[in-house]
Amino acid sequence: MTIRLYDTSARQIRDFVPLAAGCVSIYLCGATVQAAPHIGHIRSGLNFDIMRRWFEYRGYDVTFIRNVTDIDDKIIAKSAEQGRPWSAIGYENERAFNAGYDALGCLPVTYEPRATGHVPEMIEMMRGLIERGHAYAADGNVYFDVRSFPGYLELSNQDLDDLRQPSGEGETGKRDQRDFAMWKATRPGEPSWETPWGRGRPGWHLECSAMAHKYLGTAFDIHGGGIDLIFPHHENEIAQAKAYGDEFAKYWVHNGWVTMSGEKMSKSLGNSVLVSEMVKAWRPIVLRYYLGTPHYRSMIEYSEEALREAESAFARIEGFVQRVTEKAGETVEPATEVPPAFAEAMDDDLGVPQALAIVHTTVRQGNSALAADDKEAAVARLAEVRAMLGVLGLDPLDEHWAGESDRGDDLHGVVDTLVRLVLDQRQSARERKDWPAADAIRDQLNQSGLVIEDSPTGPRWTLGPRQ
Repeated sequence: MTIRLYDTSARQIRDFVPLAAGCVSIYLCGATVQAAPHIGHIRSGLNFDIMRRWFEYRGYDVTFIRNVTDIDDKIIAKSAEQGRPWSAIGYENERAFNAGYDALGCLPVTYEPRATGHVPEMIEMMRGLIERGHAYAADGNVYFDVRSFPGYLELSNQDLDDLRQPSGEGETGKRDQRDFAMWKATRPGEPSWETPWGRGRPGWHLECSAMAHKYLGTAFDIHGGGIDLIFPHHENEIAQAKAYGDEFAKYWVHNGWVTMSGEKMSKSLGNSVLVSEMVKAWRPIVLRYYLGTPHYRSMIEYSEEALREAESAFARIEGFVQRVTEKAGETVEPATEVPPAFAEAMDDDLGVPQALAIVHTTVRQGNSALAADDKEAAVARLAEVRAMLGVLGLDPLDEHWAGESDRGDDLHGVVDTLVRLVLDQRQSARERKDWPAADAIRDQLNQSGLVIEDSPTGPRWTLGPRQ
């Protein structure tokens, strides 16, 4: 058994060999909390949650760090725009991110450090880089000298002579415009911390290098994030950390975007779909299915039609789980092992689409067993399905999803009573062999969004995919 991952730095799929046998260390660039999260932000968290679950299934002890960038230019700009403290904006949105991760079933991370809690570590790293000749202070800023680090731009595969480094306001005193800011001199009204080079605040790239060093040491296994972070963020992280003396990350894993009309979903474009609103319109487990089941490196083009397709696909799985549970008369525990074909797909660069195909095949086999009244085979297939869904965080019987609002749980009892009255009328029509009337009642229920199934114990209803 060997897990293989696409390593951006190697530009190929590589066998995963951990630095420490039986252990995996992961650093994921998390939220920049200038605004509430859209589903594109949460996709990254979901993808790496599935990675973490698969490593744990394979017997690894996982240390998972996901940071919070709670100070940067965007947060400061929001503070000025809204007339609110930057810290209040950051904390409010950090809570919104965590609510989104939790709503969609992401497991708690090992540590979730905030940038502002690690300024001493940043100062220590800058001091070391200046002493080694890789950084310099100017006008209260501290810059990294990119020409001092020969491996610069190997991750993004760019030519230094053609580089256009993003720069912020107030970044004066650079020796070379391609150098990047690790520390920014204070400006009126902005938060600041005291350093040997004057008061100021950290640059985005320095934050992650310092936090990864603190929590994972000089070397760790996997650094993750969205593909938009490859340059400048991850490239600059590598330069700082390796110039400081760290080996840093062994593998670089990047997830694709959620797009709308071909463009990356982003706050700046005004095309974001907030998680807080989406979970009101769609069941969170359906959103997890939608965001988590495409391959992590693929792009997802957002549309309500695609969400409806995801809802319908998951309903087929969930319906099977419910039917077998009813027939068994008790909860069927997950199998101790997933089917070999599922494991093979997951080992191959987290091939969730191929793994999901095994889930649906097993569901079809289970439905055939139900149709043949083969309870033992149906139960065996459900055990396999639950094991596979558990790895994906999609098991509807998992305690996380217990009591999940299915478009208004508080009304379920009322709806059930009303539907039962209509079903009684349908049953009466069937008993007097008035098939047209019975079919008409069923059709009307289907048109209202209810799916009626005739079972040996009588008719049962579920909510079908929305039209």
